[in-house]
Amino acid sequence: MTPQTQVILATSVFLLTYAIIISEKIHRTVAAFCGAAIVILAGIITPELAVHYIDWNTIGLLTGMMIIVGVTRETGVFEYLAIKAAKMARGEPLRILAALALVTAVLSALLDNVTTVLLIVPVTFAIAHKLKVSPLPFLISEIIASNIGGTATLIGDPPNIMIGSAVGLGFMDFVINLTPVVVVIYVLTISLLRLIYRRDLVTNPENQKSILELNEWDEIKDAALLKPCLWVLGLTIAGFALHQFLHLESSVIAMAGAALLLVITRSDPEHALHAVEWPVIFFFIGLFALVGALEEVGVIETIAHFALEVTGGELLPAGLLIVWLSALASAFVDNIPFVATMIPLIQDMGRLGGIENLNFLWWSLSLGACLGGNGTIIGASANVVVVGMAEKRGTPISFLGFFKVAFPLMILSIVIATAYLVAWLQFNTTLVLVSTLAVGLALSLLSNLLQRQLKIETTVTTGNQ
Repeated sequence: MTPQTQVILATSVFLLTYAIIISEKIHRTVAAFCGAAIVILAGIITPELAVHYIDWNTIGLLTGMMIIVGVTRETGVFEYLAIKAAKMARGEPLRILAALALVTAVLSALLDNVTTVLLIVPVTFAIAHKLKVSPLPFLISEIIASNIGGTATLIGDPPNIMIGSAVGLGFMDFVINLTPVVVVIYVLTISLLRLIYRRDLVTNPENQKSILELNEWDEIKDAALLKPCLWVLGLTIAGFALHQFLHLESSVIAMAGAALLLVITRSDPEHALHAVEWPVIFFFIGLFALVGALEEVGVIETIAHFALEVTGGELLPAGLLIVWLSALASAFVDNIPFVATMIPLIQDMGRLGGIENLNFLWWSLSLGACLGGNGTIIGASANVVVVGMAEKRGTPISFLGFFKVAFPLMILSIVIATAYLVAWLQFNTTLVLVSTLAVGLALSLLSNLLQRQLKIETTVTTGNQ
C-alpha cells in the first residue's frame, strides 16, 4: 500500500468512525474498536504501535477513580450531601437549585461529572416531587454545573485527564490556572439560571416544610464503610495535588488509592470492578489507536502546518482559534474524540512552529472542550446521562428546550474564557489569577443580593395573586 493510499484510508476510517459516533446508530465503543481494527488489519499501523499510542496513564487514572467512587457510592454519602444542601437552602426552590448545582459542581471537580449526575439526579426528582415543582430547571442547572465544575481540575472531565496525561500537567496546574475563571463562569451562569427560572420555581410553605422534615442521615446506608472511604478519597486527592512533587503519575495515585480502599474495606474485587465503566475504558483504547494511525501517516502534521499558516504561528490567534473551535465542535459532537485528535495536533504545532511553552494552548483546549459541552444535550456524556434518566422518569428534556437555555449560557462562558485567556497571556499571570478569583467572589456576593431581591419580588407577586 502506497503512503498516499494509507493517508486516504486512515482519514476515511477516522471520519467514518467519527460520523458513526455522532449518529449513535452504533455504540461508540464498538465504532472506535472497529475503526482501530480496520487500520491495524490494513497495515496502516502495527499492533505494537497501536499499543504504544494508547495513553495508559489516562486509562489507569479513570479505572482507579471509578473503583474508588464505586465503593464510596455504596455508603450513600452523595445522597446525604444533596439532602443536606436542600435543607440548608431552607426548602426554597431557587436556593435549592443553587445548592444542588454547587454540590454537583464541586463533586464533578473532585470525582467526575458523569458519576456525579448519576448520584444527584434521583435525589433531585424526590426533592422536586416534594416541592411540587417541575424538576427540569434543577436538571438543566445540574447538567450545566457538572460541565463547569469538571473544567476546574485534572480529574473532573475526561478531556482534562487526556490533556494532563499527554503533556505532564498536574492536578494543581489545572486548579491554579482554571479554577479562577471557572468560579466566575459558575457564579454568573447560576445567577442567570435563577433569573430564568424564578417564575417556574414557586411553591408554598407546606411544601418547603416537607423538605426540612427530611432526614439526611437516612441516606447513609453503610456508616462503617463511610469512614475508610472518605479517608482514602481524601488521601487520593491529596496525592493528586502532590504527585508532581512525589514524581508519580496521576494514574499511580488513583490505582494506589483504589488498591488501598479494597484492602482496608475488604471489598469483593469482582463487585468493585463492576463499578468500572468498561465500555468507556475500551472506547478510549480504540480511539487512541485510531488517532495514532492518523499521526503515523502524517495527517496530524499536515493539519498542524495549515493551522500555523492560518494563525501565523502566533500564540494568541492560535489559542483563540482553539478555544472557539473546541467549544462549537464540542457542543454538537462528543468532546473526547475531538480532544484526542487535537492533542497531537497542538503538539505538532508547537514542534513545527518552535513554540516551547504550549500551556496557553492547553488551557484554551480545556476550556473550549469542557465548557462547549454545555451547548446541547448531546455535547457531553453527563448531558446524555441526565436526559436518559429524565426520560425514564417521564420528564423528557427536548433538544430545543435545552438548547435555547444552555447554548447562550455556553457562548457567554466562552466569551468570559476568551477574555481570561487574553489577560492570562498578556499580563502578569499571578495578578490575573488573583484578580479573576476576586471578581468571582464579588459576583457571588452580588448574586446573593439579587437572590434576596428575587425572593421579595416573588413573595409580593404570590401575595397579590
